[in-house]
Amino acid sequence: MERGKDSDKRGSDQPAVEPPSSGAQLRTYFLAGVLVTAPFAITLYVAWALIDFVDTRIKPLIPPQYNPETYLPFGVPGIGLIVLVVALTVIGYLTAGLLGRFFIGWGERLLARMPVVRSIYSAAKQIIETVFSKSSTAFRQVVLIEYPRRGIWTMGFLVGDTVDLVQDHVADALVTVMVPTTPNPTSGFLLFLPRTEVKNLDISVEDGMKMIISIGMVTPEKLPPVAAPARDKVAETG
Repeated sequence: MERGKDSDKRGSDQPAVEPPSSGAQLRTYFLAGVLVTAPFAITLYVAWALIDFVDTRIKPLIPPQYNPETYLPFGVPGIGLIVLVVALTVIGYLTAGLLGRFFIGWGERLLARMPVVRSIYSAAKQIIETVFSKSSTAFRQVVLIEYPRRGIWTMGFLVGDTVDLVQDHVADALVTVMVPTTPNPTSGFLLFLPRTEVKNLDISVEDGMKMIISIGMVTPEKLPPVAAPARDKVAETG
């Protein structure tokens, strides 16, 4: 009986856990609602802003007899975007032929005679071809480098081998790395580093962008290891 009394006494000495107040619960529910709805709201807002931006510039160019809104009592969002996609597809189809390549070459030669315009066109063309080229390896690897000084590490994107214009002046094999700024990754710094000073990170480029835009609050997981080919497994068992 005394042991039971002692245990009851020790149990009564422990402070009771108070349930959260109604205000704290409402605050938790509110934050959970924000976390769930904010990504959807931001996505819808950006998509709607893009559609409205294109529509306001393309719709005035559509003849009234071909505009569906002429025959409908309400507006149809996205008509300008559809027209733009169709027009770009048709232009791509036409330029794939011999006649289209002739006009493209003629237009490039004309732009090459304009002092300021030719620089803008050349830079824009190289960037677009680099980004959309299937054979390009730009921005395919997330890397870790020491920047802006030793002991401070930052994340960047491997662009590829350094061009001979720079490589000819350095003995070590260099690679080109783009270090974006956060939270706006569209700007950054172009670095030429020795290949031995660049460490690859086992994350995708998309996850690296998410980490930069979120200022490190969104931490991606490592990529799963790549399975060995079947022929290698057979060789190992043999």
